Amino acid sequence: MGVHERDSGERGRGGTPLGGGLTTGEVARRLGVAPTTVRTWDRRYGLGPDAHTGGRHRRWSATDVARLERMCALTATGIPPAEAARTVLGEATPQAAPAGRAAQAPPRALPGRPAADAPRPPSPPPSARSRAGSGLRLGDVRQECKGIARAALRLDAAALDELLEAAIAEHGLVAAWTEVIMPTLQAVGRKWESSGEKYVEVEHFLSWHVSGALRRGAPPAAADGPGATTVLACVPGENHTLPLEVLAAALAERGLPVRMFGGALPVESLVTAVRRTGPAAVGLWAQSRTTASRPLAQHVAAMEWGVRGARRKPVVLTIGPGWTGRAVAGLPRPRGLAEAVALLESVVSR
Repeated sequence: MGVHERDSGERGRGGTPLGGGLTTGEVARRLGVAPTTVRTWDRRYGLGPDAHTGGRHRRWSATDVARLERMCALTATGIPPAEAARTVLGEATPQAAPAGRAAQAPPRALPGRPAADAPRPPSPPPSARSRAGSGLRLGDVRQECKGIARAALRLDAAALDELLEAAIAEHGLVAAWTEVIMPTLQAVGRKWESSGEKYVEVEHFLSWHVSGALRRGAPPAAADGPGATTVLACVPGENHTLPLEVLAAALAERGLPVRMFGGALPVESLVTAVRRTGPAAVGLWAQSRTTASRPLAQHVAAMEWGVRGARRKPVVLTIGPGWTGRAVAGLPRPRGLAEAVALLESVVSR
């Protein structure tokens, strides 16, 4: 899927958005920071737009945004903002003063900032700035992924919550997970795998906030009854609950009753839960092939409940990458969140 930018538009020469550039709010969403942070960097460090436009709202060009991306990359590594700003301004390519600003007082100088006519090193190429902006190789993804990645790398809880909730509200839970949240989580995972587990805290931080956003956005649990609910659980030994939390939230979003049991549910507890709830469907999540158990899935699928003469069995879904190559004959294995939701909707509505 191609890059989707909520605030994209036609571009003029030099990559500057036509119509005056981006607003401060649009820039903040791109960077994964709060709008107040952008304004503070402008006011305190002189990292504002090069050109002024009419009206109350300031507009940011592609060059302005590139400077802020560099600022984000430096502060994400732990460099203090003031020092990062000096570095960014020192790297900036000198430009002619826009008309109408030549007679204005020069911006406040920062210690270590070179004179306007001093030679400066060239700006890094756009591709290098893009990689440094988030610290992750995200590839061809929605623009929101970059903002979320930057907020996660900075361990910025407030900005991360705001960006996650905005993505869910704008795209819906299924699309937000598939096209925004999951690609970002995968990029973070690749980062720590290739960095000697240096970014484990970022993955845990992002996962925790995704889980919180799901819980805050989910509607109240729907009333259920025998044969009208879905039981979701990780197989024994499996603790990766986040994809199952997303599925539970997506079902709740559609008004479908769901019982969520989380990670590493023991076999005896899973059997008891199925007998007590009499579900229409059971979703068993396995992240790893070492935890996926065909005998367990077959056992749950053979369970019966209800009165004599009208006993029923649940439909068991084997969900997650752990079931790859371990498919159980007769049991559906949805390939993604949207397919799992559609299948469960169909089962429960029978």
